[in-house]
Amino acid sequence: MPNGIGIVKLMGRSAGFIAAHATMSSSDVDLCLVPEVPIVLEGEKGCLPHLRRRVKDQGYAVVVVAEGAGEEVLGVSEEKDAGGNRKLPPIGEFMKKQIQDYFTKKKDTATVKYIDPSYTVRSVPANAADSLYCMQLAQNAVHGAMAGFTGFSVGLCNNRMVFLPIPELVSTSPRSMNPHGRTWERVLALTRQPNTVEPLPTGVKPKNSHAPMLR
Repeated sequence: MPNGIGIVKLMGRSAGFIAAHATMSSSDVDLCLVPEVPIVLEGEKGCLPHLRRRVKDQGYAVVVVAEGAGEEVLGVSEEKDAGGNRKLPPIGEFMKKQIQDYFTKKKDTATVKYIDPSYTVRSVPANAADSLYCMQLAQNAVHGAMAGFTGFSVGLCNNRMVFLPIPELVSTSPRSMNPHGRTWERVLALTRQPNTVEPLPTGVKPKNSHAPMLR
């Protein structure tokens, strides 16, 4: 397959955690696009020249894109889906066409495959750790309800099952990845893609999450 480029769209309506962590766990991704980081197509920081360089170096490239990425390029839709959520722009199809057009403009060829696994990623069989965790969540939810607690959820904190007040859980919703944090720095180090995040003003420190892997 000459100059094969694979585009995989993952869940991530308003945050790029899934795309970023999939990129880090794979280590085979050459470009990761997330809602928190603006997409630049061409120029010094363009993702298209970067992809072409990667294809020239290794003969192929892999792109991971979160479903909510690219609204600064494609615009924000006012339409709603059946569930009442705002429809997202077709970033996967858009990137496929842009890559094909860019390679054609450079008098080159590219075989671009676009994969949208949708909810298939949620249907993989649970492993032993998943089954144990789900059992603990269910049992402790029943324990809490039988003890008279309401408005709570169950989670694992510091290796202990705890009751978490739902108002506290949703107080910072929707969560988003810090584009100046460690997670995005790790992604950039792995993909070697240009960083299109605007630098922080002098004297302003980046915000950190309490969870190191979410920074």
